[in-house]
Amino acid sequence: MSESVVADFVGRFFAPGVEGEPPRGRIILSQRRLVLAADGYKETIPLSSVFDVTLGQVPPEMAGYFNDTVTVAYQKDQGRAVAAIEGTGTNIDRFATVLFKVLLNGTKALARHPAKIGGRVVDAESRQMRLDVTQGSLSFEGSGESFTVDLANIISVERSQRDIGNGSHPVVSFRHIEDGTAVTSQVGMTSGRLTNILGRYIRLRYADVQAELEDVDPSEEELEVLVAAYSAGPGISLNKVVDIEPQRLTMLLNGLIDEGLLVDTDEGTQLTAKGRVVVGQRIESVNT
Repeated sequence: MSESVVADFVGRFFAPGVEGEPPRGRIILSQRRLVLAADGYKETIPLSSVFDVTLGQVPPEMAGYFNDTVTVAYQKDQGRAVAAIEGTGTNIDRFATVLFKVLLNGTKALARHPAKIGGRVVDAESRQMRLDVTQGSLSFEGSGESFTVDLANIISVERSQRDIGNGSHPVVSFRHIEDGTAVTSQVGMTSGRLTNILGRYIRLRYADVQAELEDVDPSEEELEVLVAAYSAGPGISLNKVVDIEPQRLTMLLNGLIDEGLLVDTDEGTQLTAKGRVVVGQRIESVNT
């Protein structure tokens, strides 16, 4: 293939025409296509035909063969087809991120940011922007003010039909914590296909954050400390902003550090990304 290759590895896969046990072969991803090749078999998937990508969802007929997979849905011969690629946990997640980046990087988007601050609707204009994707963030660049969304700070995401300046089209709306406040952004891509892929990627990273927070259930006292850490900012001793006996405060801080919600730095105790999401959710619940 003439275009540059961004991923090339050996693994097992399932695709149209594969019968019986999935073959082991090469998986090659370029900027324009995904190729699955094994002895006597080759499937070429133009990336322009891909309309969905999922992680960890195995086609029913392959459930007995696969564990960790990236599943790609695409248009083929006037119909729809599915290909599933197997890998190990970290490797398959990395491949999924690279695939999403190739599908979305450099695409045009119509973005309204912020659409809401807390529960208040903001009269922000929609702007034509360019989307860039990394594993940790989404960056929107345009002629006006650009913005970046930390995916670890997303607290909800939904896909709906909205008019954000170009008629009613599929739009991805997502709330995220920005400087301790819940901000809603709305993004529509140039096609429903790309909007679906963007929504899938955001939901994938949102699910990662929710999985990390699944067992986190801070008490009211712990929430008070977390909100104080957000309000105080770097360099301010928490002893000065919370009415908690010092020995008890030290115990609470140590517990929150162990849970990954706080971290000790040279500038004092600060919120981690998980901690910022917990605080944002707390502030959001108080404001609604």
